[in-house]
Amino acid sequence: MGCNVESWIEFARGPLFRLSFTLMILGLLRVLFLSVTGTIIALKRAGDRVVPWRDATLKTLQWLFPVNRLWRARPVYSTLSVLFHIGLILVPLFYAAHVTLFRASVGFAWPVVLPQTCAHNLTLLTLASGVFLFFGRAFDQRSRALSRRSDYLWPLLLLVPFLTGYLCANVELSSSGYQFAMLTHLLSGNLIMLLLPFSKIAHCALMPLSQFVSAAAWKFPKGTGDRVAATLGKKEVPV
Repeated sequence: MGCNVESWIEFARGPLFRLSFTLMILGLLRVLFLSVTGTIIALKRAGDRVVPWRDATLKTLQWLFPVNRLWRARPVYSTLSVLFHIGLILVPLFYAAHVTLFRASVGFAWPVVLPQTCAHNLTLLTLASGVFLFFGRAFDQRSRALSRRSDYLWPLLLLVPFLTGYLCANVELSSSGYQFAMLTHLLSGNLIMLLLPFSKIAHCALMPLSQFVSAAAWKFPKGTGDRVAATLGKKEVPV
Protein backbone atom coordinates (compact mmCIF):
# COMPACT_ATOMS: atom_id res chain seq x y z
CA MET A 1 0.00 0.00 0.00
CA GLY A 2 2.78 2.41 0.97
CA CYS A 3 4.64 1.73 -2.26
CA ASN A 4 1.45 2.34 -4.25
CA VAL A 5 0.82 5.67 -2.52
CA GLU A 6 4.44 6.66 -3.11
CA SER A 7 4.05 5.97 -6.82
CA TRP A 8 0.96 8.22 -6.86
CA ILE A 9 2.96 10.92 -5.09
CA GLU A 10 5.70 10.71 -7.73
CA PHE A 11 3.08 10.86 -10.47
CA ALA A 12 1.40 13.89 -8.85
CA ARG A 13 4.64 15.84 -8.46
CA GLY A 14 5.92 14.83 -11.90
CA PRO A 15 3.71 14.24 -14.99
CA LEU A 16 0.49 15.49 -13.41
CA PHE A 17 2.17 18.64 -12.11
CA ARG A 18 3.63 19.38 -15.55
CA LEU A 19 0.27 18.82 -17.24
CA SER A 20 -1.60 20.98 -14.71
CA PHE A 21 0.98 23.77 -14.89
CA THR A 22 0.98 23.76 -18.71
CA LEU A 23 -2.81 23.87 -18.96
CA MET A 24 -2.95 26.64 -16.37
CA ILE A 25 -0.47 28.80 -18.30
CA LEU A 26 -2.20 28.17 -21.63
CA GLY A 27 -5.60 28.88 -20.09
CA LEU A 28 -4.46 32.14 -18.51
CA LEU A 29 -2.80 33.22 -21.75
CA ARG A 30 -6.12 32.54 -23.50
CA VAL A 31 -7.97 34.71 -20.97
CA LEU A 32 -5.38 37.46 -21.40
CA PHE A 33 -5.52 37.23 -25.21
CA LEU A 34 -9.33 37.42 -25.31
CA SER A 35 -9.32 40.39 -22.94
CA VAL A 36 -6.72 42.32 -24.94
CA THR A 37 -8.33 41.60 -28.32
CA GLY A 38 -11.76 42.49 -26.92
CA THR A 39 -10.35 45.78 -25.67
CA ILE A 40 -8.82 46.58 -29.06
CA ILE A 41 -12.10 45.81 -30.84
CA ALA A 42 -14.07 47.95 -28.38
CA LEU A 43 -11.59 50.80 -28.77
CA LYS A 44 -11.91 50.71 -32.56
CA ARG A 45 -15.70 50.63 -32.44
CA ALA A 46 -15.84 53.55 -30.05
CA GLY A 47 -13.83 55.75 -32.38
CA ASP A 48 -12.23 57.44 -29.37
CA ARG A 49 -8.59 56.33 -29.34
CA VAL A 50 -7.58 58.46 -26.37
CA VAL A 51 -6.57 56.39 -23.33
CA PRO A 52 -5.88 58.24 -20.05
CA TRP A 53 -2.69 56.31 -19.30
CA ARG A 54 -1.69 58.33 -16.25
CA ASP A 55 -5.10 58.03 -14.60
CA ALA A 56 -5.32 54.32 -15.42
CA THR A 57 -1.83 53.73 -13.99
CA LEU A 58 -2.69 55.51 -10.74
CA LYS A 59 -5.95 53.56 -10.40
CA THR A 60 -4.11 50.29 -11.06
CA LEU A 61 -1.58 51.03 -8.33
CA GLN A 62 -4.37 51.99 -5.93
CA TRP A 63 -6.17 48.75 -6.73
CA LEU A 64 -3.04 46.62 -6.35
CA PHE A 65 -2.09 48.33 -3.07
CA PRO A 66 -5.43 49.33 -1.49
CA VAL A 67 -3.93 50.84 1.66
CA ASN A 68 -6.21 53.88 1.71
CA ARG A 69 -9.37 51.82 1.15
CA LEU A 70 -8.83 49.14 3.78
CA TRP A 71 -10.46 50.97 6.66
CA ARG A 72 -13.41 52.60 4.90
CA ALA A 73 -15.85 49.67 5.03
CA ARG A 74 -15.55 46.30 6.81
CA PRO A 75 -11.92 47.07 7.76
CA VAL A 76 -11.21 43.73 9.47
CA TYR A 77 -12.68 41.73 6.60
CA SER A 78 -10.79 43.83 4.02
CA THR A 79 -7.47 43.53 5.84
CA LEU A 80 -7.78 39.77 6.23
CA SER A 81 -8.72 39.47 2.57
CA VAL A 82 -5.51 41.24 1.54
CA LEU A 83 -3.43 39.06 3.88
CA PHE A 84 -5.16 35.94 2.55
CA HIS A 85 -4.27 36.85 -1.03
CA ILE A 86 -0.68 37.67 -0.10
CA GLY A 87 -0.28 34.20 1.38
CA LEU A 88 -1.96 32.59 -1.64
CA ILE A 89 0.66 34.16 -3.91
CA LEU A 90 3.87 34.10 -1.88
CA VAL A 91 3.79 30.62 -0.33
CA PRO A 92 3.04 28.57 -3.48
CA LEU A 93 5.57 30.50 -5.56
CA PHE A 94 8.44 31.21 -3.17
CA TYR A 95 8.51 28.48 -0.52
CA ALA A 96 11.82 26.64 -1.01
CA ALA A 97 10.24 23.20 -1.49
CA HIS A 98 7.91 24.60 -4.14
CA VAL A 99 10.73 26.34 -5.99
CA THR A 100 12.59 23.01 -6.02
CA LEU A 101 9.48 21.27 -7.37
CA PHE A 102 9.15 23.80 -10.18
CA ARG A 103 12.80 23.36 -11.11
CA ALA A 104 12.59 19.57 -11.06
CA SER A 105 9.26 19.28 -12.87
CA VAL A 106 9.15 22.05 -15.46
CA GLY A 107 12.87 22.75 -15.77
CA PHE A 108 13.00 26.31 -14.48
CA ALA A 109 12.44 28.28 -11.30
CA TRP A 110 13.46 31.54 -9.65
CA PRO A 111 16.22 32.19 -7.13
CA VAL A 112 14.05 34.04 -4.59
CA VAL A 113 12.76 31.85 -1.76
CA LEU A 114 10.96 32.57 1.50
CA PRO A 115 12.75 31.74 4.73
CA GLN A 116 11.18 28.62 6.22
CA THR A 117 9.89 30.37 9.34
CA CYS A 118 8.36 33.14 7.24
CA ALA A 119 6.69 30.62 4.94
CA HIS A 120 5.24 28.68 7.88
CA ASN A 121 3.92 31.83 9.55
CA LEU A 122 2.38 32.97 6.26
CA THR A 123 0.75 29.56 5.91
CA LEU A 124 -0.84 29.87 9.34
CA LEU A 125 -1.96 33.42 8.55
CA THR A 126 -3.49 32.26 5.26
CA LEU A 127 -5.33 29.42 6.98
CA ALA A 128 -6.69 31.66 9.73
CA SER A 129 -7.72 34.48 7.40
CA GLY A 130 -9.25 32.01 4.92
CA VAL A 131 -11.42 30.43 7.62
CA PHE A 132 -12.49 33.87 8.82
CA LEU A 133 -13.37 34.99 5.28
CA PHE A 134 -15.37 31.82 4.66
CA PHE A 135 -17.50 32.28 7.77
CA GLY A 136 -17.67 36.02 7.18
CA ARG A 137 -19.24 35.35 3.79
CA ALA A 138 -21.51 32.61 5.15
CA PHE A 139 -22.92 34.68 8.02
CA ASP A 140 -23.04 38.13 6.40
CA GLN A 141 -26.41 38.69 4.76
CA ARG A 142 -25.09 41.04 2.07
CA SER A 143 -22.26 38.71 1.08
CA ARG A 144 -24.51 35.69 1.17
CA ALA A 145 -27.00 37.34 -1.19
CA LEU A 146 -24.27 37.88 -3.80
CA SER A 147 -22.52 34.54 -3.38
CA ARG A 148 -22.76 31.45 -5.53
CA ARG A 149 -21.90 27.92 -4.47
CA SER A 150 -18.44 28.24 -6.03
CA ASP A 151 -17.75 31.26 -3.82
CA TYR A 152 -17.88 28.92 -0.83
CA LEU A 153 -16.12 25.95 -2.43
CA TRP A 154 -13.11 27.88 -3.74
CA PRO A 155 -11.84 29.16 -0.37
CA LEU A 156 -12.13 25.67 1.09
CA LEU A 157 -10.25 24.14 -1.84
CA LEU A 158 -7.55 26.80 -1.62
CA LEU A 159 -7.01 26.02 2.05
CA VAL A 160 -6.51 22.26 1.51
CA PRO A 161 -2.91 22.46 0.16
CA PHE A 162 -2.00 24.98 2.85
CA LEU A 163 -3.29 22.76 5.65
CA THR A 164 -1.77 19.55 4.29
CA GLY A 165 1.51 21.26 3.45
CA TYR A 166 1.79 22.66 6.95
CA LEU A 167 1.07 19.24 8.46
CA CYS A 168 3.74 17.60 6.31
CA ALA A 169 6.36 20.22 7.19
CA ASN A 170 5.64 20.80 10.88
CA VAL A 171 3.75 17.89 12.41
CA GLU A 172 5.22 14.49 13.24
CA LEU A 173 3.02 12.11 11.29
CA SER A 174 3.11 8.37 10.81
CA SER A 175 4.49 7.11 7.50
CA SER A 176 1.03 6.43 6.09
CA GLY A 177 -0.32 9.71 7.51
CA TYR A 178 2.49 11.68 5.88
CA GLN A 179 1.96 9.95 2.53
CA PHE A 180 -1.78 10.65 2.63
CA ALA A 181 -1.23 14.31 3.56
CA MET A 182 1.42 14.77 0.88
CA LEU A 183 -0.71 13.13 -1.82
CA THR A 184 -3.67 15.32 -0.84
CA HIS A 185 -1.37 18.35 -0.89
CA LEU A 186 -0.15 17.61 -4.40
CA LEU A 187 -3.51 16.59 -5.87
CA SER A 188 -5.31 19.64 -4.47
CA GLY A 189 -2.58 21.94 -5.77
CA ASN A 190 -2.79 20.38 -9.23
CA LEU A 191 -6.58 20.61 -9.19
CA ILE A 192 -6.39 24.32 -8.38
CA MET A 193 -4.04 24.91 -11.31
CA LEU A 194 -6.37 22.98 -13.65
CA LEU A 195 -9.47 24.88 -12.55
CA LEU A 196 -7.94 28.33 -12.26
CA PRO A 197 -8.28 29.45 -15.93
CA PHE A 198 -11.93 28.35 -15.98
CA SER A 199 -13.04 30.21 -12.86
CA LYS A 200 -13.37 33.83 -11.85
CA ILE A 201 -9.98 33.51 -10.13
CA ALA A 202 -8.50 33.77 -13.63
CA HIS A 203 -8.78 37.55 -13.08
CA CYS A 204 -5.35 37.25 -11.44
CA ALA A 205 -3.89 37.20 -14.96
CA LEU A 206 -5.73 40.41 -15.80
CA MET A 207 -5.17 42.21 -12.51
CA PRO A 208 -2.44 44.61 -13.72
CA LEU A 209 -4.48 45.41 -16.85
CA SER A 210 -7.93 45.84 -15.33
CA GLN A 211 -7.93 49.64 -15.17
CA PHE A 212 -6.33 49.98 -18.61
CA VAL A 213 -9.00 47.69 -20.09
CA SER A 214 -11.75 49.77 -18.47
CA ALA A 215 -10.24 53.07 -19.58
CA ALA A 216 -9.75 51.89 -23.15
CA ALA A 217 -12.85 49.77 -23.74
CA TRP A 218 -15.65 51.44 -21.79
CA LYS A 219 -16.38 54.15 -24.33
CA PHE A 220 -19.60 54.89 -26.18
CA PRO A 221 -19.39 54.66 -30.00
CA LYS A 222 -19.22 57.97 -31.87
CA GLY A 223 -22.63 59.61 -32.22
CA THR A 224 -24.21 57.65 -29.38
CA GLY A 225 -25.23 60.82 -27.57
CA ASP A 226 -27.09 62.16 -30.61
CA ARG A 227 -28.92 58.86 -31.12
CA VAL A 228 -29.95 58.69 -27.46
CA ALA A 229 -31.18 62.30 -27.60
CA ALA A 230 -33.18 61.55 -30.76
CA THR A 231 -34.73 58.46 -29.16
CA LEU A 232 -35.79 60.51 -26.16
CA GLY A 233 -37.11 63.33 -28.39
CA LYS A 234 -34.56 65.74 -26.94
CA LYS A 235 -32.35 66.25 -29.97
CA GLU A 236 -33.26 69.92 -30.38
CA VAL A 237 -32.95 70.73 -26.68
CA PRO A 238 -29.82 72.83 -26.06
CA VAL A 239 -27.23 71.35 -23.73
